[in-house]
Amino acid sequence: KAKIIIPSLTPEQIADALKSRGWEAEVVTKESMGAEMVDINPEGILKCVDGRGSDNTKLGGPKFPGGIYAIAHNRGVTSIDGLKEITKEVAIMGHVPSVHGEHSADMLGCGFFKLWLTGRFDDMGYSRPEFDADQGASAVKEAGGTIEMHHGSHNEQVVYINLVGGMTLEPNEDDQRFIVDGWAAAKFGLD
Repeated sequence: KAKIIIPSLTPEQIADALKSRGWEAEVVTKESMGAEMVDINPEGILKCVDGRGSDNTKLGGPKFPGGIYAIAHNRGVTSIDGLKEITKEVAIMGHVPSVHGEHSADMLGCGFFKLWLTGRFDDMGYSRPEFDADQGASAVKEAGGTIEMHHGSHNEQVVYINLVGGMTLEPNEDDQRFIVDGWAAAKFGLD
């Protein structure tokens, strides 16, 4: 039996994949981002990529689509108990776990969670969660996580896919952007 380990995609390969799907994509350096790139703050929440305004001011943690829901989804974890365990794992690994809602849809304000809950990932072989958004938020809070509430409408104009380890960008509701900290995926065994 042999296992071949291939290197991760390069930034150029990611840009090419996005371009092949009709996106405008360019590779930029950490230096070109200037002061926008910040070190991960252990008090910052591990949050969704959502770029809207937030009631939480501790935004210096890593960002995934759906926050900790992304970890559960990618691992096939669909139970409340599994979500609680992931919440505890995120805290043990030095981050503040979170999920979010929004001003107009309460806890069902996370687009990633809505897609997961309503079966939009079914064709990719992912099972739906056994909990709704309110139950998920309660479980995260019970396990030591935090709940973030977004306000305003989506107006993101760009997606930043950050591969610089230990760093992130902070959301800015006046200049909305989706922020995906791709480097952090490996930390949680995501692909």
